[in-house]
Amino acid sequence: MKVLVIGSDGQLGTDVCLTFRDAELFCAGLTGGDVRLDIANEADVRALLDRVRPEIVVNTAAFHNVPKCEEEPEAAYAANAIGARNLAVACQQTNSRLIHVSTDYVFGNGGARPYVETDREAPLSTYGASKLAGEHLIAAECQNHCIVRSSGLYGAAPCKAKGGRNFVQLMLFLAAERGEVKVVTDEIVSPTYTVDLAKQIRVIAEQAEPGLYHATSQGQCSWFEFASSIFEQTGTEVNLLPATSADFPSPVKRPDFSILQNKHLQDQGLDVMPHWRDALSAYLAVIGQPVSA
Repeated sequence: MKVLVIGSDGQLGTDVCLTFRDAELFCAGLTGGDVRLDIANEADVRALLDRVRPEIVVNTAAFHNVPKCEEEPEAAYAANAIGARNLAVACQQTNSRLIHVSTDYVFGNGGARPYVETDREAPLSTYGASKLAGEHLIAAECQNHCIVRSSGLYGAAPCKAKGGRNFVQLMLFLAAERGEVKVVTDEIVSPTYTVDLAKQIRVIAEQAEPGLYHATSQGQCSWFEFASSIFEQTGTEVNLLPATSADFPSPVKRPDFSILQNKHLQDQGLDVMPHWRDALSAYLAVIGQPVSA
């Protein structure tokens, strides 16, 4: 099996490459890998697919710095929409299966239950709108595609869009630096470990029917609850204070409830995602943080 991973040097892409390490693997990133690739460049995308002729293409590349997407909407749409289309067109021509990673940010505010794949989208930001545009373009251009929406990603590889620290690392850093941390209680998420998502992506790539999929950890929590579990599991002494999103004014609108139900996966018996608490424990063990009983 020949697999091409786009965005191989990113937080998720790194784990996707490890998950497919027993395949004939070809890696493409912005800064490294077997080749450097900007998916917004249509000619380069087509040339790469023509040369590699992969059976499976996994696209983890995105412009996902949410505030910067508001400042640079043309760049956001170039990567998240036009880049996605370029890959879809090339995959259709080479008869490759395209696995494309998307986001919970395609949904808006006011959710009362986990979103399923058939729910109507209502993005609040340029990031969410550009990713949704990419989903539609892929569906229009590539018959053999799987779009995989996820949420709240964290992993061992550096998160370049967030200064190298994911949420878990940031919480532990702030606790050590300040001894006191304020975290919002009014944004509800399903934090997802990139190792788990990478394993789920492989299952989708090899077994799932074409279409749209939600793939997040099981369960839900506020960012405050997630931070509390981080400190509890690592035995970190810190004064954790509740806050609301109003305490952190931002020009960027984010969903207040973006829980995704992995319904399409569950219907096919392919949902392998663990609970978010178990995923956090596994991640902390990998990065060398002691986990309290």
